[in-house]
Amino acid sequence: MIERIWSGESKLYLLLLPLSWLYGLISGLRQLGYRCGWLKSWRSPVPVVVVGNLTAGGNGKTPVAIWLVENLQRQGIRAGVVSRGYGGKSAHYPLVLDQNTTTEVAGDEPVLIFQRTGVPVAVAPVRSDAVKALLNQFKLDVIITDDGLQHYALQRDVELVVVDGTRRFGNGWWLPAGPMRERAGRLASVDAVITNGGKARENEIPMELKPGEAVNLLSGERCQVIGLPRIVAMAGIGHPPRFFQTLNTLNVQPEQTHAFADHQPYTEALLADLVNTEQNLLMTEKDAVKCRAFAQNNWWYLPVDAQFPAESAEKLLALIMSKIEK
Repeated sequence: MIERIWSGESKLYLLLLPLSWLYGLISGLRQLGYRCGWLKSWRSPVPVVVVGNLTAGGNGKTPVAIWLVENLQRQGIRAGVVSRGYGGKSAHYPLVLDQNTTTEVAGDEPVLIFQRTGVPVAVAPVRSDAVKALLNQFKLDVIITDDGLQHYALQRDVELVVVDGTRRFGNGWWLPAGPMRERAGRLASVDAVITNGGKARENEIPMELKPGEAVNLLSGERCQVIGLPRIVAMAGIGHPPRFFQTLNTLNVQPEQTHAFADHQPYTEALLADLVNTEQNLLMTEKDAVKCRAFAQNNWWYLPVDAQFPAESAEKLLALIMSKIEK
């Protein structure tokens, strides 16, 4: 229902417009407060790169953050990552992740980034606290913040906005009548707009999520996903249909699909009931980081990587390197 409301297919969004106007008024006053110096913001001693979006829900920010980290590492740049840690509940903040940190305390995306890249990662509701915690423990050249475009209490040197190329901005209204955290005019002030799928518009950078091999949660075995028999697919991400569409592009036709809410907590019993012993459960990598502790031998995940045209990739990295080298 929420997708139909936000897309404009359902006129129920009209009932929510008063709340959206209030949201827009409050967010606008906050932005004005930071611009005028009435509200205090903190500047990091190393450059900060924000990978964010204008809409609620998953747009592909985390794969972009991972792509930046991995490509900066190849150039000898020491990167750290900070996040709000949405979905996690830690007894204390800031929380610097280690090998024992679970998604229950840190949230899905920070654990995924830490496990995938191995770089220092910290979470805190106040992102400047997370940055300070990393800089107190590690010598870093740049900070990547996964989400946080609207967190103006942390000053930033580069703003990258990821847009869902298919859904774009829905009906264009602020939450809750529409999907917008900020109106589309905000794109005029950011450093780059990255379009995930669909058709990139003028001055936007096209990006695709390229799936890799399926990985077994228990053994780490890898294989082509087309080689897995009797697949049952599941996804608990911002937009589950994107995952199922990815499988379709690989000529994989699951026997069943199960869509869960973003940041859905899982139990062994919940997921074990989705498949029998003759079937294989296939999930996203974001789901997998929450399931490893109780995974079964027929559970697999499909990692994806952000992929850019070579010229666009070079420009993105050059933009960030220009801030680091100052």
